Amino acid sequence: MIRIFLIGYMASGKTSTGKLLAAQLGLKFVDMDAHIVEKSGKSIPEIFSELGEEAFRKLEREALQEMALIENAVISTGGGAPCFFDNVEYMNAHGLTIYLKYSPEQLTARLSVHPEKRPLVAAQKPEDLLDFVRNGLAAREQFYSQATLKLTGTNEEIVQDACNYLASL
Repeated sequence: MIRIFLIGYMASGKTSTGKLLAAQLGLKFVDMDAHIVEKSGKSIPEIFSELGEEAFRKLEREALQEMALIENAVISTGGGAPCFFDNVEYMNAHGLTIYLKYSPEQLTARLSVHPEKRPLVAAQKPEDLLDFVRNGLAAREQFYSQATLKLTGTNEEIVQDACNYLASL
C-alpha cells in the first residue's frame, strides 16, 4: 500500500506532477480541490466568496481525512492544506509527503498566467504579486519543509526523483 501527498504553494504543479507520478507508478490520482468542489457543489472561488476561508479550511480538513483512507494513490493537496490544523503531521502519518519546491519568482510567473482561478491571487495587483508570493511562501515554508521529500525541477524530473526514492525503500 502506498499513499503519496503532494504539497506546495499554489502553481507548484501538484496536479500535473501528480497525474504523471500516478501514471508512472500505476496508482490512482486524486485531486483534493476537485473532491471538495464535487462534494460541496461549489467552485473553490465560490466557497471562499460565499463561506469564507475558515469554512473552506474545514472542508479541506474533512477532505484530507477522506483522502487518507484511499490506498495506492497520489493525492494533490491544496496549497494551504498543510498549513492548517495538524494537517502536515496527519499527512506524514498517513503517507509519503513530497514538497514541490520552487522560488517565489518561478511561482509568480506561473500564477500570472491565470490569476482569476485562484481566490487568494485574484485580488492582487500584478505589480504586487511577487511580494504576495514571497510573503505567502515564507509563512508556509515551516509547514512545507516538514515533508519527507523536497523536490524541484520539471514535472518529469520530480517524477523520476520520487520513483528513485521509492525504489530505494
